[in-house]
Amino acid sequence: MSERDYAPLSSACVRGLCDKLYEKRKFAGVEIEKMVKDFNDANNTSQIKKLIRVLGQDLMSSTNPNVKNGALMGLSSVAVGLGKGCTAHLSELLHPIAACVSEGESRVRYLAAEALFNVLKIARGAALPHFPLVFDALARLAADPEPQVRQGAELLDRLVKDIVTESGAFDVAAFVPLLRERLYARGACARQFAAAWVSALDALPALPLLPHLRDLLDPMLQMLDEPHPEIRRMCEVQLNEFLRSIKKEPAQVDFQAMINILITHAQSTEELAQLTAITWIKEFVELAGASMLPYASGILCAVLPCLAYSDDARKSIRETAAIVNFQLTKLVGPNTPEPCPPAPADAPLEGDALGDDEPLNKEGQLNLEAVVKVLTQMLHHSSVHTKVAVLDWILHLYNKLPSEMYAQTEAVFGSVVGSLTDAADDVVRRALAVLAEICSCPGDLESSPYYYKFLQALLRLLAADENLLEDRGAFIIRQLCVLLSAEDIYSALSAILVQEKNLRFAATMVDVLSTLLLTAAELYHLRLQLRRMDKPVSPPSRARRRCCAGCTAAGATVRCRCWRCACSRTTTRTATALYIPCILFVSRDNNSRCEWKATPVHSLVSNKLPVTLLIGDIS
Repeated sequence: MSERDYAPLSSACVRGLCDKLYEKRKFAGVEIEKMVKDFNDANNTSQIKKLIRVLGQDLMSSTNPNVKNGALMGLSSVAVGLGKGCTAHLSELLHPIAACVSEGESRVRYLAAEALFNVLKIARGAALPHFPLVFDALARLAADPEPQVRQGAELLDRLVKDIVTESGAFDVAAFVPLLRERLYARGACARQFAAAWVSALDALPALPLLPHLRDLLDPMLQMLDEPHPEIRRMCEVQLNEFLRSIKKEPAQVDFQAMINILITHAQSTEELAQLTAITWIKEFVELAGASMLPYASGILCAVLPCLAYSDDARKSIRETAAIVNFQLTKLVGPNTPEPCPPAPADAPLEGDALGDDEPLNKEGQLNLEAVVKVLTQMLHHSSVHTKVAVLDWILHLYNKLPSEMYAQTEAVFGSVVGSLTDAADDVVRRALAVLAEICSCPGDLESSPYYYKFLQALLRLLAADENLLEDRGAFIIRQLCVLLSAEDIYSALSAILVQEKNLRFAATMVDVLSTLLLTAAELYHLRLQLRRMDKPVSPPSRARRRCCAGCTAAGATVRCRCWRCACSRTTTRTATALYIPCILFVSRDNNSRCEWKATPVHSLVSNKLPVTLLIGDIS
């Protein structure tokens, strides 16, 4: 280029500006600064623009790093020469400088940070309209692999923060998306830079971040798995500060916009992230109350598996999850808004789609179908504590929302019946409690379509697994007699067993029922009732009439089958006109033939005789 092409710069000034030696560049910069002052005093704007174009375009387009360094020096000198008047040319000054932060030469990047510092130091708040450009350049410099460049970026970073702090016109809403993008960066330096900016803005009362927390929460929680402890600690402290602010000013918080983010991170494999997310959920449920009910299925999906943790390292997670579970049950009661209608089969559960701003139902409305779906899935969890909590939830829903839950019974029934085979007594007890509630809902046992269905399913389970029958059969029957009417249970089982084709199983069940009737503490009142011959027992129903343990009148004929050898016998009873339950006592003679003897139950109970309860039809 000729001297004319550099005008208003002389060739000597350009050569000094592009020299490798800093002193020569500095001397040329002083010359440019003086030239700009003269142009500014003379109000010669055209010459100033021409000078900036030569520096920012012509020289900056060179591939020679020294020429670029000279151009950066020249642009800094222009800003110094203009003083406050540089605000009219900020765009032309800042763009070529910002472009140099991506140069391959580390020296160019360092001088770009220096030049940017010099321009912003003069422009101050006037540079805020160009803040996205400045922040992007600053973020790149802060994450630079060269320590010298990062050192220069630290000085620039402090200056930019000071400018934002002293400005009353900083647009937080426009800045948050930029900050969110940087929080997702993978490099440690980039993350530390972004987290420091979050802390700096949160410390400014005039620039509240709570209304924008939904955009920052997810990347901040992700940073809790950062391998560098100082960054992880920085994020943990800042999240605790946010939570403290939420407790003080809940009215400014959009709980619904953030709960799905927390549900996702509450299922993290990273302990700190999981504990933090569940702690936030606990506070959200406490502060937002019923508005969290539309997200109940997602919350349960996150917290119920945490109840399984048994190690000390995750004790806090388990305890916090238990509190959340308890808080959520308290929100479901008689005043709970009517659950929403069933969702389409392919609809996601609440909390499944991160970033979905709209809940699937109205505020405070429980999506019962989604909750039931999660609970039935969790019944297959390996943890006893989780399964117990699930069954407690199902029972709670039947108690608080009986009519609504009755419509969900078909989805619940099979899984709960399957829980009867669980090895843990607590799980079996609660499963029986749920099944008893199902059989009693919405009316009495006889009108429930699930009563006989349950008992038939129970007998199928016992017939299919001899170990279950031997180890848990008596336990299950005893628990049922506590939860439901013992008399009804025995009558219903007799009605089912009389149709049983597996005679070996039927004989075993008869032995179990007989032994329990005579010895179990849970059947004490039924035994007491049978002893009181002076008091009539409730009239036999159709099911009871199928049991040979009762006669409706003197002289009734009873046809009974022996379950041990399948022989049958018809006998005429001589009982009183009262409904007097009796047991047909069967023993074997030496020839292995059945010897039949009708014995009143109250007599057998009084004499503690070994008996076998036989079931037959009244002729």
